[in-house]
Amino acid sequence: MHWFPDMRSGFGRMRATLGEKDTMAALNYKHLRYFWMVGKTGSIARAAGQLCLTPQSISGQLSEFEKQLGVELFRRTGRNRELTDAGRRILGYAEQIFSIGDELIDVPHDQKAQRALPLRVGIADSVSKSIAYRLVEPALKQAPPVRLVCREGRLTSLLAELAIHQLDMIIADRPMPANLNVRGYSHLLGESGLTVVGTAALAKRLKGRFPAKLNNFAFLLPGEDAAVRPKLIQWFEANNLLPDIVGEFDDSALMNAFGEAGAGLFAAPTAIVDQVCEQHKTMIIGRIDSVREQMYAITTDRYLTHPAIVAIIKSAREDVFAPAGAL
Repeated sequence: MHWFPDMRSGFGRMRATLGEKDTMAALNYKHLRYFWMVGKTGSIARAAGQLCLTPQSISGQLSEFEKQLGVELFRRTGRNRELTDAGRRILGYAEQIFSIGDELIDVPHDQKAQRALPLRVGIADSVSKSIAYRLVEPALKQAPPVRLVCREGRLTSLLAELAIHQLDMIIADRPMPANLNVRGYSHLLGESGLTVVGTAALAKRLKGRFPAKLNNFAFLLPGEDAAVRPKLIQWFEANNLLPDIVGEFDDSALMNAFGEAGAGLFAAPTAIVDQVCEQHKTMIIGRIDSVREQMYAITTDRYLTHPAIVAIIKSAREDVFAPAGAL
């Protein structure tokens, strides 16, 4: 059996303390564990409880260990056991041996954790959760593997975390605001038109052609933080539409949940509309190609080196927002 150098030296010091004995070459690791537990707890009964053994078993094993070593390790003090001088020295070596042994057990787990490259991503509230997943998904397929940490919140809060390097990247529906004193660079991931969707029950109640049939009809609007909101309102005005805004939502996932429940029609990025319809049991009402929703990756680095971020941007431009899907 090959021991770590420190473990070999621990046994060597034990031999030096006790004198060279042939029996030390066959030191029983189990005996050493029992001795160590009794020495730590000060009682055979308590050690037996920790090891799930009977006190008689522990006592018998200790006697064999003392006989093997040729020294007395404990003296009785009432119901407890007190270490002798030799026992205290051997306990110190046992501490080192078991500490290194525990480190040996942890080595595979530590190496696995070290191989996982952390990626801390902030997702702005206004970003569709479906599109956020599509964008971040390539990071999970990297080699070496990535340990993904996602934070969700308002863009201003996420930018504060980015500034102190608590985030590696932010996914947002607008570029880095120019009025903030934060160093950051905006990388356009792509853009998509919008598609209005709703439940089949709502679709049956619509009259006329699109977009005129949206007039006076229940509609769910993104919250004020969403970059696409003013563009959508301007589109309504340009087409002389006055939808019945029954709800405004900062969180896109909550808006989609209300849409799925039939509270009103809502707009989704055309690039992922098929996924939205399948997930939220809705159908396409009509497309708004002239209103473009953009997605950005915001980082503190102009030139990207993190392999997962590079993969995210590449996939966004070549897959999620490819010309065939962006419309």
